[in-house]
Amino acid sequence: MNTQITLENFNNLKLKGMSKVYNSVLSMSPHQLPGLHEFAARLTEAEIQEKNEKKTSMYLKTSKLRYNALLEHVYCNVQRNFTKDNLLQIADCSFIERTENVLITGATGCGKSYLACALGRAACSLGYKTLYFGMPRLFEKITQAKLDGTYIKFINQLEKTNLIILDDFGLQPLTQDIRLTLLQILEDSYQKNSIIVTSQLPVSMWHQYIGDVTLADAILDRLVVNSSRIELKGDSLRKKK
Repeated sequence: MNTQITLENFNNLKLKGMSKVYNSVLSMSPHQLPGLHEFAARLTEAEIQEKNEKKTSMYLKTSKLRYNALLEHVYCNVQRNFTKDNLLQIADCSFIERTENVLITGATGCGKSYLACALGRAACSLGYKTLYFGMPRLFEKITQAKLDGTYIKFINQLEKTNLIILDDFGLQPLTQDIRLTLLQILEDSYQKNSIIVTSQLPVSMWHQYIGDVTLADAILDRLVVNSSRIELKGDSLRKKK
């Protein structure tokens, strides 16, 4: 049997995980060689891991997360109103399976965006499609999509996304067009996928911020009712750094 041809066949079939295991087995002495069933298990496990890592890498790239954040680096203590236990409750991203939203509020610099991006990164590693938008950028994206005829495509892309992160909600006024689009995004996402929102404004002020009473009622009904709330306290982490 020509082992080099077998390796080339693995690579041509893009079975990189299997190729690595097969190559490592070739370097073993006869008494170290695994049995048939163990060898088959190693091949399949390696290929599954390889594909999962590739999928995670792709999801991270397309997510456009603002920070390369990790959950283990999220600052937790009682004074911050966010403990390790609070983090563990959301770290497994089971809220996505339950199609729940997560609302993170707090003063500027308290780590809202970092926490949101850490959750986004965790979601990508678990196989959930994720998209991050700073609200000003989202407004620009919506406006441009309507101008160049890609609006429906953009909305459909959001509908197929498991986790949408809307960062810095409440920093700039909403136009009626943006209000209607935001309602459509939330309507399409309702009980299908999850949304993380970060904001300096407390949730109690969101209705006033949105402005239009009827649309505010509809938007908040879809966003707030089925959600977990995290209210971060304390001084700016940027100052501490």
